Amino acid sequence: MSFSILKQIGDAQKKKAVVDVRSGDTVKVTQKIKEGEKFRLQTFEGVVIRVDRKESHTARIVVRKVTSGVGVEKSYLIHSPLVEKIEITKRSKVRRNNLSYLRERSGKSARLVARDFDRAAVNSVEAKEDTPEVEVVEATDAPAEVMKASAEATEKTEA
Repeated sequence: MSFSILKQIGDAQKKKAVVDVRSGDTVKVTQKIKEGEKFRLQTFEGVVIRVDRKESHTARIVVRKVTSGVGVEKSYLIHSPLVEKIEITKRSKVRRNNLSYLRERSGKSARLVARDFDRAAVNSVEAKEDTPEVEVVEATDAPAEVMKASAEATEKTEA
C-alpha cells in the first residue's frame, strides 16, 4: 500500500511534458542559476553520454563537452524545476546507452555519425494525455486515514 502512495507523490513531482532525450544526442540544457537574490539562465551544450531511469521522476541525463581541451560533464535531473528547457540540436546513431568510452577519445575518433531527424517535432513538448492527474495525499500519523485515502485514489485511477 505504501508503495502506491510513494509512486503518487513521485508522479506529482514529474513535469507534464519533457523532450525524449537519448544517448548520443547533442543538447542545449538551459538551467536556472541563483546568484544572491536574482536568477539567471545558463546554457550548457554537449553530447548526452548517459540516460538513467527514463520513466521515473528521478530521470537523469549526463551531458559532456570539451572546453579548451578539458572535458566537462554535468548531470541534470530532467524533472527538476531548475532545468528550464532541453533542446535537441543533433541526433547521432549509437548502439548503447552509456557512452563512457568517449571520455578516452578525442578528435576524429570521438565523432558520432549524425542521423536525420525532425528537429521541430522532437523539440515540441506536449503534455502526455494518457497520464491521469494524481492527487497528492498528505501523510499523517493515523494509518486508517492513509489507507482510506489510498483506497480512494486507486478507485479513481481504475475508473
